[in-house]
Amino acid sequence: MQAFDELMAFQRETEALSQVAGRLGWDQETMMPRGAAEQRSDEMAAMETVLHARREAPQIGEWLAAIDAGALDAEKQAQLRHIRRAHERATKVPARLAAELARMISRAHVTWAEARADDDYAAFAPVLSDVIALRREEAQALAGDGDIYDALLDDYEPGAKGSDLDSMFGALRPRLVALREAVLDRPAPKGLTGTFDESGQMKLTRQVARAFGYDFKRGRVDKAVHPFSSGSGDDVRITTRTNALDPFGCLYSTIHEVGHASYEQNINPGYRMTPLGRGVSMGVHESQSRIFENQIGRSRAFTGWLYARMRDTFGDFGIADEDAFYAAVNEVKNGYIRTEADEVQYNLHVLLRFDLERALIRDALAVADLEAAWNDRFKADFGFAVDKPSDGVLQDVHWSAGLFGYFPTYSLGNVYAGCLNECLRAAVPDLDDRLAEGDTKPATDWLRENLQTHGGLYEPREVITKACGGKAPTEAPLLDYLEAKFGALYGV
Repeated sequence: MQAFDELMAFQRETEALSQVAGRLGWDQETMMPRGAAEQRSDEMAAMETVLHARREAPQIGEWLAAIDAGALDAEKQAQLRHIRRAHERATKVPARLAAELARMISRAHVTWAEARADDDYAAFAPVLSDVIALRREEAQALAGDGDIYDALLDDYEPGAKGSDLDSMFGALRPRLVALREAVLDRPAPKGLTGTFDESGQMKLTRQVARAFGYDFKRGRVDKAVHPFSSGSGDDVRITTRTNALDPFGCLYSTIHEVGHASYEQNINPGYRMTPLGRGVSMGVHESQSRIFENQIGRSRAFTGWLYARMRDTFGDFGIADEDAFYAAVNEVKNGYIRTEADEVQYNLHVLLRFDLERALIRDALAVADLEAAWNDRFKADFGFAVDKPSDGVLQDVHWSAGLFGYFPTYSLGNVYAGCLNECLRAAVPDLDDRLAEGDTKPATDWLRENLQTHGGLYEPREVITKACGGKAPTEAPLLDYLEAKFGALYGV
């Protein structure tokens, strides 16, 4: 036990430093002056050098070898599983490469933001090539004789394989395409009219965040180009964005990020500053943000409550009643932006990115050809052409941040959310009555008790299976939910 206690004391310091590094990233997205970009890249690289050295420290291997894992309880064994995995991955990646990646990603983010604002993919392409080269080098170090894309995917969804996701996504695509075509062939619901001032949006977004249980004593809401959640435990921050013509972008981005943040805030406090004290994977994380945003936040019951708050905040915006508002919230329409996509089409946006990034990492697609490949695939999948890079290849932050392997976890999270929603509804049969009053507590309590509190205790698929009473996750509940919901909304 002495070796275990010494290892955990060392690990808690590593976790604390990792939180500090995350705060630097949050600041870069929200508060940092533009002129500080070069200095921030050096700061991020220095932090990554320190963290990498701790993760690959020889004494970790010595502690692990000295510990009799069979004498430990399940919780302590789970701690060792995470520490051992991180240590093995860190020892395969040279410290020089880890620092260079951190430095390049910090610079790439600034270049991406400027290129996106200027609609200039050519300005971003060279730095993207550098990021991909470094990530490919990292993947090769990690993969050995295995698939290099799977080595990156494992960072975000431990144990997942690209081939398995191909099969799952292949099962999703036909029914999604058929539903999309049927729905878009029907008359569109009436949309919102007028403008929606930023102060009103931000006031309402905080009210909605509280309704979903977000603890402002341990968090805050700021604005960013690309909404995100950051931190864990007692410091979990979210961001959103506003558009004077589209308040739904602000409100539902907030609900989405509150799903992520609630997961982190609700993990067992005893796990804080340990490997179990954060979400177990990005797919499981995304299941929380998507079930908050869609199955709960876009339900007929909750939108009825939200309609009244919208009227109180903005007055008349052209929607006559709650049913019309529910239809407007769930409108299926052509659009370029993944984060603004409706539930029917969202996964088609993700599958596009999944296929393109796998090709980039495997060197089957050149960065110089990426914009054209994106535009061709988008036209084939959605039936209309991309109008500008900021609506296409430059819209997402992920590749500038080196997050290759991240995109498929969005659709995996949707699949998990479909499974959880099915089980939640069975467990809380009067849920809609409560949501109609703006009371999300029965849903958020069920998710906290059955999934969120466990943090990293279980493997990703295992925690979903346990929450669903032993049923392994499949794509069927998500597809059944979508077809039932939008079939009723559009009469198809």
